Amino acid sequence: MNLSFKKCTLKNLDELINISRITFINAFEKDNNPEDFNNYMNSALSKETIEVELLNPNSIFYFTYFNNALVGYFKLNENEAQTEQYNQNTIELERIYVLNQFQGQQIGKHMLSKTIEIAKAKKYSFLWLGVWEKNTAAIRFYERYGFVKFATHYYYIGNDKQTDWLMKLNLI
Repeated sequence: MNLSFKKCTLKNLDELINISRITFINAFEKDNNPEDFNNYMNSALSKETIEVELLNPNSIFYFTYFNNALVGYFKLNENEAQTEQYNQNTIELERIYVLNQFQGQQIGKHMLSKTIEIAKAKKYSFLWLGVWEKNTAAIRFYERYGFVKFATHYYYIGNDKQTDWLMKLNLI
């Protein structure tokens, strides 16, 4: 598969905002209250929020290209940028999304492999992520690659309190 990965910089801000919003809408809009969903979008995926995340040296965004077309992105958090603090030797996969028209082509599998490769190269003890408890397809996907549930935490879409499964993959 002709995939490539490119670390995002501030020059990619508008493109990152665009793909972030499109993929999040496609993944979750239908399952959420419209007002809560719009409030979330206008806050978490605003230009100001994504710019701050992009400038954080402990958060790293990567674009994924298939035959030079942007097909997805992922975000890794290190150190204090992680949404939960477990120990100094972990890394969080906060976001991983593939555009709808490219799903079913094993792009997500290759993106996940790339995150694992990055985490191992940095010598982290485990890679972890949060996945909505109702997103059973994603849970099965992560389980196929060895991730196991180890905790839960709450995640808010607007005022709607939702539960994420925290899943991890031991790397050592």
